[in-house]
Amino acid sequence: MKRRLYVVIFAVAVQCHAQVSDFDHINFHKADSIALACKNEGLVNMPQLVSKLTSHLSTDVERFRAIYRWVCGNIANDYSQYSLNMRKRERFRNDTVKLQDWNEKFRNLSFQRLLEKQRTICTGYAYLVSELSSLANIECEIVNGFARTSMINVETLFTPNHSWNAVKLNGKWYLCDPTWASGVPNATTNRFEFYYNDGFFLGNPQLFAINHFPIDEKWWLLDEQPPTFENFLEAPVFYGKTYSNLSFYSEPKKMHNTVQKNETVIFKCELSKPANKDDISLLLDNGNGSKTIYPQGTSIKNKSLTVEYAFEHTGFYDVHLLIGADLVSSYTFKVKK
Repeated sequence: MKRRLYVVIFAVAVQCHAQVSDFDHINFHKADSIALACKNEGLVNMPQLVSKLTSHLSTDVERFRAIYRWVCGNIANDYSQYSLNMRKRERFRNDTVKLQDWNEKFRNLSFQRLLEKQRTICTGYAYLVSELSSLANIECEIVNGFARTSMINVETLFTPNHSWNAVKLNGKWYLCDPTWASGVPNATTNRFEFYYNDGFFLGNPQLFAINHFPIDEKWWLLDEQPPTFENFLEAPVFYGKTYSNLSFYSEPKKMHNTVQKNETVIFKCELSKPANKDDISLLLDNGNGSKTIYPQGTSIKNKSLTVEYAFEHTGFYDVHLLIGADLVSSYTFKVKK
């Protein structure tokens, strides 16, 4: 009887955090190839586009993958449109009528630009993934909420600023973010460049919860208590590379931390792909200069990464966790005597 109870508990635990690893038995090469072959297809005839993307695929997850990859590879993120919308929403934040009028006007403008220019912002990405999925008889919802990046000032998060998707596959809901998966701004020109990040495809809800805060709590898809908005605002800064390197994150839970000199600080997470201890480093910046260190207290066991480090000097530090050349997360530490 005890053994049966253990098996049930284990089975429930395994089902937690629905994510892409549920489909390790699926090879997405065919779906990705079809999406690439349809690169020159436009949005004039969306049913025809969906047929071309999905008709030769046998499972819903592959059909959704082809749709998702097509959107991420063909729709450009319109940063100027996003900035305009944020400025207007800030301007009308205390005028309900004008804000509603602007939202309606912007919705029409954004939809037109998506169809004609294949450029949009997060709401357009989420809408398009949802609409194309619906045409393929795949249940997919738009999730609205708050998002944090290294470029967003949390003090300005008075209104929802991001949209992503939840998709139902094999009876379970999964999260994905086509906007952040599609590309990145060029560091020099700040213009959008396509650069697909697979980490946002059916990602772990626990990772999404670090920098995605849905308005509707059902879209947390978490088995444990979801974070409060305060928890969300206090969390470390994550980057795109976080999602391609990690499958789970534990510590530290806050971006801003205060510790004692020589006190051990612990960084803990689960890797999504193999790495060596020599790949793990911390970049420390005290305002006068920066240095890279490879902590001796680094261990990797079954993809579970633990990094231990103690500050030898007092002061204020910006600390960045890196895996190879990939920037994963950022924190600040005030080190006291």
